[in-house]
Amino acid sequence: MAATAKAAKNAASAPNPANRCTPDRRKFALTGPSTALDHRTHAARRDLADVTLAGRWFAPHYAEAETRSCGLAGADIYSSDVRGTRISQLLPGERFAVLEESGDWLWGYSEHDGYVGYVRTDTLGETAKPTHIVVARSALIFREPSNRAEVAAVLPTGSRISGAVEDQFLHTNDGYVALQQLGSVDGTEPDPVAVAERLNGMPYLWGGRGIGGIDCSGLVQVAFGLAGVALPRDSDQQIAEGSEIDALLQRGDLLFYPDHVTLMTAPDQAIHASGHWMSTVIEPLEAIVARLGAPIARRRVAP
Repeated sequence: MAATAKAAKNAASAPNPANRCTPDRRKFALTGPSTALDHRTHAARRDLADVTLAGRWFAPHYAEAETRSCGLAGADIYSSDVRGTRISQLLPGERFAVLEESGDWLWGYSEHDGYVGYVRTDTLGETAKPTHIVVARSALIFREPSNRAEVAAVLPTGSRISGAVEDQFLHTNDGYVALQQLGSVDGTEPDPVAVAERLNGMPYLWGGRGIGGIDCSGLVQVAFGLAGVALPRDSDQQIAEGSEIDALLQRGDLLFYPDHVTLMTAPDQAIHASGHWMSTVIEPLEAIVARLGAPIARRRVAP
């Protein structure tokens, strides 16, 4: 297989030009079987692994990651190439660490949460340093600095872009975005719930983080991410974050159910991306419990 990622240092001196991921000659202290890893967040296969895992996972080849940025259309992350299931998404401007390129597919992990999977080669490009982030539900890229101009693209909340401010617009390489829809990439939202509430009504999409739709843990991750709190991708990973609640529920608390997470908007109601409603909805906690049963965990994550 062809690989664009740099081969591990001190690799064989005459690598096969069709495969730059060559055997690593360094002596790693792997004295027993490979360590059990969560392969959602550890890039390790039987044939290839991230070189940072060389002391924990045995593979015939190791690779150093090369970073690329997601393009305007965003990108689905799949469980495998060709026939894989969508397991997550990259938002425009987010970065992906590439460990292997094989035909139309790249294998690696998203840099913001370490989630491992496959993306299509044509969805990524050169890495650029973002200056702004979309804080509105969505932002339009106009071909000219006018809200009457042709729309070149629509960016979901959380998208990262770079450009220079010109009057009331950010001038990017792809067009113009109204400053009212943007915030500084270094800024944070004061309330993750307010971020989630802006996405009320967004379609439910398994593996979604805002490209066409969103799922329950994607909603929580994006909402807290804009508030400056980096959470893992899946609900069973998020359940370990923060602290257990032994008091009355309040706005911003997370309630977990089997394979599901909700975000409290008030002591008696929550917002969540629901496969039952196929939409992001705000509904009474009583109705959620009647349908899903009592929560298995209640967590509070401070923004």
